[in-house]
Amino acid sequence: MTRRLQNRGRDHYSGILLAHLMFLYMLCYRNCELVDPEGLTNQLRILKSVNVDGVMIDCWWGIVEAHAPQTYNWSGYRRLFQIVRDLGLKLQVVMSFHECGGNVGDDVNIPLPQWVREIGDSNPDIYFTDREGRRNTECLTWGIDKERVLRGRTAVEVYFDYMRNFRVEFDDFFVSGVIAEIEVGMGPCGELRYPSYPVKHGWKYPGIGEFQCYDKYLMKRLKKAAEIRGHTFWGRAPYNSGSYNSAPHETGFFRDGGDYDSYYGRFFLNWYSQILVDHGDRVLALANLAFEGTCIAAKLSGIYWWYKTASHAAELTSGFYNPAHRDGYALIAAMLKKHGVALNFTCVELRTLNQHEGFPEAMADPEGLVWQTPIFGQV
Repeated sequence: MTRRLQNRGRDHYSGILLAHLMFLYMLCYRNCELVDPEGLTNQLRILKSVNVDGVMIDCWWGIVEAHAPQTYNWSGYRRLFQIVRDLGLKLQVVMSFHECGGNVGDDVNIPLPQWVREIGDSNPDIYFTDREGRRNTECLTWGIDKERVLRGRTAVEVYFDYMRNFRVEFDDFFVSGVIAEIEVGMGPCGELRYPSYPVKHGWKYPGIGEFQCYDKYLMKRLKKAAEIRGHTFWGRAPYNSGSYNSAPHETGFFRDGGDYDSYYGRFFLNWYSQILVDHGDRVLALANLAFEGTCIAAKLSGIYWWYKTASHAAELTSGFYNPAHRDGYALIAAMLKKHGVALNFTCVELRTLNQHEGFPEAMADPEGLVWQTPIFGQV
């Protein structure tokens, strides 16, 4: 997969052709050691020979801070970065705060840090949770962004400490310009969205997914928001929103004229999507603090199935409040613009006609989604 870095008014590299090397997942896995440096060097030389300018590499939280809080092991990554630099290539580095494994295309398992999983064993509410109480260990719930449940630190403090340590450790790569951009992971698969369609919980395309706000921290915030509005009985998630593989018309919440457009539905969806925006705002503010002067990027998931229905159900469960009568991306675009970040939007290359050939019932329209979003013109 290739992509181009977009210059955002900063004195950094514009128009750099990158190769996102999926095989790099395994290179730093065992105790953050480089597994096959010679083989890696040969593959990178091939890329260099076809005029690739740089590579995109995930720095996995579950590898680097694996065993104890604030004990970081970057050794394998340093060796990897040295090879890249010696070949005259650039780096786009991803701060990956999610697990690898369990989703489409994942052939490697890299869990969250062991010490985090130990906390989760006694307090599973640190994970996103669905209505049935199933925990998703892919990433931490945004409900603990400001809760000191990670050995005395909040989740955003943990992310900031990791990013700041990376910046100090690899100062020479920043100063020399080898590191051209930092992409900051903010959810499952590194994307700014709720983990609403997990394959591990049985989701299959084109299911609408499920709301992921049933951990005690997010439920507490929902109840508080309902009390502030003067409707305490609104302090609950929808009861009639179907299951992971439902279609919108099969549910009372997402069907045409359904509860998604009621007073309660609008309140809940506003709250649910604002949690997403607030999380992105917090993490990107700290990323800019840690990487001052470096181009920052964010990854946004294009949820294009059921786009041709009124409710846009799959977008709603993912946190994008974008039904047919509302622009659900304006607040996200404003937040990204505020922090001056570049954008990686995951469905730009998809074509609507191709989606209809395989799943005509999905009412998918990736081209319509890309056309509708204001993000590309504003960020």
